[in-house]
Amino acid sequence: MRTMPLQKRNITNSRLVLGCMGFGGGWDNSPFSSEEVLKAEKAVEAALSSGITMFDHADIYTRGKAEKVFGEVLKNNRSLREQMVIQSKCAIRFEDDAGPGRYDFSKEHIINSVDGILARLNIEQLDILLLHRPDPLMEPEVVAETFELLKKEGKVQHFGVSNMNKAQVALLQTYTNESIIVNQLEMSLRKLNWVDQGVLVNQHEGTSAHFTDGFLEYSMEKDIQIQAWSPLGKGVFTGREEEIKTEAERNTAALVARMAEELETTREAIVLGWLMRHPAMIQPVIGTTNPDRIVACQDAVPVSEKMTREQWYNLYVTSRGRRLP
Repeated sequence: MRTMPLQKRNITNSRLVLGCMGFGGGWDNSPFSSEEVLKAEKAVEAALSSGITMFDHADIYTRGKAEKVFGEVLKNNRSLREQMVIQSKCAIRFEDDAGPGRYDFSKEHIINSVDGILARLNIEQLDILLLHRPDPLMEPEVVAETFELLKKEGKVQHFGVSNMNKAQVALLQTYTNESIIVNQLEMSLRKLNWVDQGVLVNQHEGTSAHFTDGFLEYSMEKDIQIQAWSPLGKGVFTGREEEIKTEAERNTAALVARMAEELETTREAIVLGWLMRHPAMIQPVIGTTNPDRIVACQDAVPVSEKMTREQWYNLYVTSRGRRLP
């Protein structure tokens, strides 16, 4: 059985991550309520009871309230921190008086962001810091210097990126002695396509996956943990029929439901298990605050271990809407 890159580094063996983007209420500057803290506590409890011990944040989520609410959860139960691996992301800046929405890999912004993250989460050290989407103005030597300073000061233990391609990751790694251990990308049965040569690409418009030739192979070679955000594809195969846009999606939703019934599991476990079956040991980040849906995902691990080649390809070919060449 293969081992996750993060497990090889003795960081975590949690095959799933709970994404905390939905914590804290609305994406505005209104204060969070005690109800939002209670909702977060229930989500965290459901995650831990399902074997999910890794939690994903970003400084922009609900404009900082997601981290603040999570910090309240930790403050209310100090023993939780020891059970968790916590990562957060920075570098996306909203439009303001200084400029438009933008990305910022400057030393000053990264350091200030980490200080804010730690304060909001009520923790002294972040387990993993990810750079949130590529910055075209990235100066890799500046980022490297910043990483090394944050590590020296004990503010961050490990580093990673999100939505970067192979060339961007390789360039950054050339300049820093700190290993890039995570790359977080949009991946799901709805979004992905393995073409003839085995290269993973995004079959839809946009830049959500950032894949180039050999990316999965490069990540496996370098022991970079690939994390999949939006791994359930907005629930199109797990009950949200209003999201279905094509005949292929309709057929795939029916196949997922049939497989879940045959395997006596949930549709969420089938969709996540398909991703996790890949030998790159992809780690899905499930973005829900609903305890029932969190629990519905826990079977993904055994499903991924039991899924046959034929079952995997049946899902793959059906989602493509056409046979393999």
